[in-house]
Amino acid sequence: MKTIKLWRTFKEGVDNYRRNGWLTFATVSVLTLSLFIIGLTALIGFAGSLAVRNLEEKISISATFKPDVSESRILTIRDELSKYKEISSITYVSKEEALKQFLSDGNQVNADAVTAIGENPLLSSLIIRAVNPADYDLIATKLQSSSYQNEIDTVNYARNKKKIEGLNDYASRARAIGLTLGIAFTLIAILITFNTIRLTIYSHRQEFEVMRLVGASNLYIRMPLFFEGVFYGLTAAVSAVVFLTAVAFAFSRNSGPILTEILGGTTFFQVYLSFLWIFAPLTIIVGILLGVVSSHIAIRRYLKI
Repeated sequence: MKTIKLWRTFKEGVDNYRRNGWLTFATVSVLTLSLFIIGLTALIGFAGSLAVRNLEEKISISATFKPDVSESRILTIRDELSKYKEISSITYVSKEEALKQFLSDGNQVNADAVTAIGENPLLSSLIIRAVNPADYDLIATKLQSSSYQNEIDTVNYARNKKKIEGLNDYASRARAIGLTLGIAFTLIAILITFNTIRLTIYSHRQEFEVMRLVGASNLYIRMPLFFEGVFYGLTAAVSAVVFLTAVAFAFSRNSGPILTEILGGTTFFQVYLSFLWIFAPLTIIVGILLGVVSSHIAIRRYLKI
């Protein structure tokens, strides 16, 4: 008996969903847009975090020494630096190796410039990698305040630090804007769903009175309205996932190799697929909850039984 009643309320919810026509379309559209914006914001944050992590893994401090500093002295400094617990590895790059790397890309302009100078203009350096990316600030500070600071020509960490800070700032702003828009559209979606359910209650008010007179329970009367809200949320959630998948695929196809390099050799769509297994079920759950909450508010306010 309970199964039959559940099926009847489910079917009535489906009928209400189909019967509302343009109201259903408007409700689902706004819910879809809300969930899409929330999902896009989360995806941008996810991709931004991945890009920052990849950049931090590739980053290093290059301490370039003055021309008059001998190789043996640089190696002594390297051995001293290797005692720091914050440093994972130190690589010595001689002037000759630096020149070889500089010319390795086959750029004729670079080769002509070196030929015009007539000598190797590059300097020996130490390439330092930290155990934790957060330690680079400390390592750079130690280098600039060490006893051999006058032997160091440049420490290039400041430029790399600005890149990471800029990427973090961009990702944070994108998340803030997306979250604000997502909340705004979510509130609008709840309002529209609420009004759609309210109109359903108004158009079926006589049926509800008859059902109440023949002994139908409050739950039996309310369940079709809850199911109607669930259908709005479920349809919107599936639509949002489909649209975000299409946008991610299109963006991945039209983005250049620079983005793939920033993401650590992974395309944007591959990043999205790794994000999808979390996003899809959460979106469906959130969509259903939005529909149920909207239905509950409308029922409490307008269904007098």
